[in-house]
Amino acid sequence: MAQLASTIFLDEKNYKMEVCLDPFNKRIRIDDYRGKFASIITKSEELAHNNKSEKLIFKGHAKDLQKFLESGFQLEATIDNYFRGSDAYFFTKYFDANRKKNDHWITEDGMIHSIFHLEPSIEQMHPPVKYQLLRGEEKHAGKLSEMYRQVFKVYPTPLHNADYIKKTMKEGTVYYLFLDEENVISAASAESNHFYKNAELTDCATLTEYRQHGLMKFLLQKLEEELIGQGIYCAYSIARALSFGMNAVFFQLGYSYRGRLMNNVFIYDKLENMNVWVKNLAR
Repeated sequence: MAQLASTIFLDEKNYKMEVCLDPFNKRIRIDDYRGKFASIITKSEELAHNNKSEKLIFKGHAKDLQKFLESGFQLEATIDNYFRGSDAYFFTKYFDANRKKNDHWITEDGMIHSIFHLEPSIEQMHPPVKYQLLRGEEKHAGKLSEMYRQVFKVYPTPLHNADYIKKTMKEGTVYYLFLDEENVISAASAESNHFYKNAELTDCATLTEYRQHGLMKFLLQKLEEELIGQGIYCAYSIARALSFGMNAVFFQLGYSYRGRLMNNVFIYDKLENMNVWVKNLAR
């Protein structure tokens, strides 16, 4: 089972930080910060060193772009309108040489190039009528975890554990799923940040034998409707860069490609690059 990431809040005299400690993925992510920039950088690098992290990630603000570059960070991706209308910038720094190497980057560039030549609007498919499209409830957690175990040998969060899925539901994560009789065959979720009015579409998976039906598009559209109902219009997703199908789904649903996070998480069967996709649901 993956080690759970944890969030800590630092409230010091000249800065404040919201920090995600992620030992399973050997990284630290700064989700929010304000105050003296130099102190924030010093503390974040100290945390990375103390936790033996290989990668440090900041969700940075536009006003700090030059400061991050001067501090040795590089820009990997962006999310439009993440901070209540202001863009977020993924700045990263690596502390392990192997974490900065990747054999798939050129292949993934070619895949994105191919996806851009797809038709954004495609003919609407209709799933077989026997499949049920439902909003996930706690009673589905066991079947959801079974499905995730079949699709992903490794996942950056403990979705193989039904109790973890129940916990995320209680904390507000919304799941939509397809059932074939009693078995979950496809699912996706939305994790909302109500303070900054954004949401991540994540945990997207379909059993191999059902992928020809285009089920994921229906699930994502239901999640978008849910978010609009919550007054959230910044939707984004971080998809496996090696998955042509998943990246094509986001492109065809009107999402915009905003960069790639190198060696970002352990998923599927290894450490992988992740593509960032963004959509303004108000349009």
